[in-house]
Amino acid sequence: MITDSFAAALARFQQVLSSLRVTAAGQELAAEPGLRHALALLRRAGAEDRAVYLIGNGGSAALVAHVQNDLVNKARLRAHVLHEPALMTCMSNDYGYARAYAELLERYLRSGDILIAVSSSGRSANILAAIETASTRSAEVITLSGFAPDNPLRGAGHVNIWLPSDDYGEVEVGHQLILHYLSDALAGK
Repeated sequence: MITDSFAAALARFQQVLSSLRVTAAGQELAAEPGLRHALALLRRAGAEDRAVYLIGNGGSAALVAHVQNDLVNKARLRAHVLHEPALMTCMSNDYGYARAYAELLERYLRSGDILIAVSSSGRSANILAAIETASTRSAEVITLSGFAPDNPLRGAGHVNIWLPSDDYGEVEVGHQLILHYLSDALAGK
């Protein structure tokens, strides 16, 4: 039996999902056509044997680590997370945490590769610095964020997916659902 508090949480989450916004090519799109843009980028990466890099902090780092499994196993893409502990602490120690992902991407990212950047707040300095590096390397960027509609991550990518919620749980679970949807669609499910 669903309790009233769970039912209310479920209804709120459904409202967040139904209100998600996607921008691509400078246009705001409905969810389905917007996600098709992200799928097209990922399909092209697979067809051209490009790499997909995934970054996030905290819960978002755990989320992208899981999504890497699906992209490699089900979608058969060359997908990589960049938060292996020894390497991340090395880069953080030498360049500062705000530059750690950017420094790694300077070494790994090639033109045409894809960066998937996830930040619930859309304000994480290390994620934003990584996107700047991706831009200089002619990589495609897919962002996922939440919280404030004017967060800087929301407009930083080629495809930007934003969830209108300031609740970490709702945003993280929404990001997980979206990334699972993309992985499944790439695998032909």
